[in-house]
Amino acid sequence: MFISLEGGEGAGKSTLLAGLRDHLVGRGIDLVQTREPGGTPLGEALRAILLDPAMRGMSAESELLMMFASRAQLVRECIAPALVAGRWVLCDRFADASYAYQGGGRGQPVERIAGLEAWACAGIAPDLTLLLDLPVADGRARAAGRGEADRIESEADAFFERVRATYRARAVAEPNRFRVLDASGTPEQVLAAAIAAVTPLLERDR
Repeated sequence: MFISLEGGEGAGKSTLLAGLRDHLVGRGIDLVQTREPGGTPLGEALRAILLDPAMRGMSAESELLMMFASRAQLVRECIAPALVAGRWVLCDRFADASYAYQGGGRGQPVERIAGLEAWACAGIAPDLTLLLDLPVADGRARAAGRGEADRIESEADAFFERVRATYRARAVAEPNRFRVLDASGTPEQVLAAAIAAVTPLLERDR
């Protein structure tokens, strides 16, 4: 099974990933945890460029292509081999992030993103996507305590409002894959909701 976690800045993905990983491993699941952009040596090198505040002049097109370059490598080097081997994959962001950030946020055409997804992802898509939904102001207040903002975190509120709206629209369009979690709750409440969403996959995997 392939599970992706999505959400805006400060939504609590890292905390949820740790809790969900521990739960699944505790249930005997052979699990690979990874992230986007990143997850491979190439992906981590691209991540450093993408998030570097010194790269504020990067074009939207360059950002989109680098995101998908990282994703293509992650699929081929990590995700596809893990799934073929019968392992589960838990990924911090996947293709939905490009629709939200490079599409909603940067204004890149949906058709362009979809074409890159078909090519780079080789038909691989999450079985379940957990969307941590949180008002932008709340998420940014949380993220502000994490240190210096990276290139993307430095964007204006309007950018993140578009990101959030795109995520929510995708969840409405694909209700069978998405589960929207209220990220304003405590970490324990969010984890409990995530476990409830993942439990049907555990039943299917028996």
